[in-house]
Amino acid sequence: FSGGKYSIEEDRAKGGNCDVDVSYQYLRFFMDDDQRLEQIRQDYSSGKLLTGELKKILIEVLQDLVVKHQERRKEITLDVVRHYMTPR
Repeated sequence: FSGGKYSIEEDRAKGGNCDVDVSYQYLRFFMDDDQRLEQIRQDYSSGKLLTGELKKILIEVLQDLVVKHQERRKEITLDVVRHYMTPR
């Protein structure tokens, strides 16, 4: 479910449904800024923010998450792996 209607005018008039929109649901899990998330919810529900714009926000959040994960992964050494994989 993406909330996209037949036209931009209909999107703006009816807004998106955050309860079923997959992009918004992902943002609920991955966005750290609760105030920004609430503003996005309000804007999307009211039609101020369109589904394509919501998806762009999600892409930015996920790209940042992946970059941070890759940076942290580079810091893991064989000693760290051995420590966590050693049976106790």
